[in-house]
Amino acid sequence: MAYEHILTRIESGVGLITLNRPEVLNAMNRKLSSELHDAVTTLNEDTNVGCLVITGSGEKAFTAGGDIHEQRENDQLYTQEQLDEWSTERQKGSYEISASPKPVIGMINGLAYGGGAVLSSSLDFRIGCENSSFRFLAAAYGRINCSWTLPNQVGWPMAKELLFTGRVVAAEEAYRIGLINHLVPSNQLLNKTMEIATSIANNHRESVIGIKELMLQGLGENLKTQWENETYFTANVMRGAKAEDAFPEFIARKGR
Repeated sequence: MAYEHILTRIESGVGLITLNRPEVLNAMNRKLSSELHDAVTTLNEDTNVGCLVITGSGEKAFTAGGDIHEQRENDQLYTQEQLDEWSTERQKGSYEISASPKPVIGMINGLAYGGGAVLSSSLDFRIGCENSSFRFLAAAYGRINCSWTLPNQVGWPMAKELLFTGRVVAAEEAYRIGLINHLVPSNQLLNKTMEIATSIANNHRESVIGIKELMLQGLGENLKTQWENETYFTANVMRGAKAEDAFPEFIARKGR
């Protein structure tokens, strides 16, 4: 499949996916999200691939999150039923990436805010550099996410703080709390990521896949149940705020 907003390549048994909209900090519109899901699915089915890596184009952003301009247009053009259908589709895609049979590493080359933080927390682990930073912004925008991913990454007390406050987590703190496994200079980020990803890809594939599956099964609640709980809540208890209401300052700045 030819992609418009992502780049893919296979190197030494590692499938690399690059979010490629650097002019908008790799913001995730519907097409990019769909392409990302398709690429993860395709690489999981490729017997030449033993590990996946997701990163962003440029040095500024892994991804700044959802494309607010597209969300705003969708709020005005489409029915609530259509928006709910797309939201469910997007949430399912996030779950399926997290539940990828093969390990998925985040190579966090820059900021991961909002939906970018959601994506990063859905991955098995992350490797970062001095440009890496995170913001879990749902509570600031009248939305809910990461309740089923972040506690499993950094523990309940820290996850609560990050989700409740929406504050910036810079690289050094992210490393200290375990949000990133390794912190290296940006010019070494690709080499460090490939060193780890290649070592995973070179191991016994069925063993690696089995270890991941058993670890997910061993959570207090399995990953799917946690995701289903959040999906039910966001669809039936508290729907996310529309872009016009959620991002007034961004819209007033015209995205700058």
